[in-house]
Amino acid sequence: MAEPEDDRRPLPEGGEPEPKPVDEAAAWAEIVAGYDADPEPGTASWPEAEDVAEGSGKPGPAVVPTTPETTSIVIHPVLSGPRDYELDEDEDEGHFVPPEPPPLPNADVTTKFAWLAALGGPLLIFAFVLFQEEMPWWAITVGIGGFLGGFATLVTRMRPGGDEDDDLPGGGAVV
Repeated sequence: MAEPEDDRRPLPEGGEPEPKPVDEAAAWAEIVAGYDADPEPGTASWPEAEDVAEGSGKPGPAVVPTTPETTSIVIHPVLSGPRDYELDEDEDEGHFVPPEPPPLPNADVTTKFAWLAALGGPLLIFAFVLFQEEMPWWAITVGIGGFLGGFATLVTRMRPGGDEDDDLPGGGAVV
């Protein structure tokens, strides 16, 4: 029987021995060669020193659990579930019904024309593209100018949203 090789080199001047470099190609070849090989019966995949007996912290032989001779399945019937719940007629009494919202304020003529220009300009250009017509200069001018003018009018006419709106009835919770 051959003696195992010492994987250390002679001590240099400094003290600790240097380990030999691992031959990676040989290690990979060994892994690939044993890829499909089944382990021999009775051999563990780790050293016996690492086996732990159940219930104690001391090393011992590996215990292989045995399967019971018979297996059984117990099915418990479901008597009731969350979908079996029904509301009583009396439980519906405290239901909150919000009041009717106030009607929207009437828009003035300037706001209506601003919306018409902001939406109508792009629709005019879209119609020319959809029907594959050649776009004259006036359609481009009206489409782009209408959108920009309508949008600018709507933005400038927005309410400032200061503290004066806090006194509106039904405007939300007040703490």
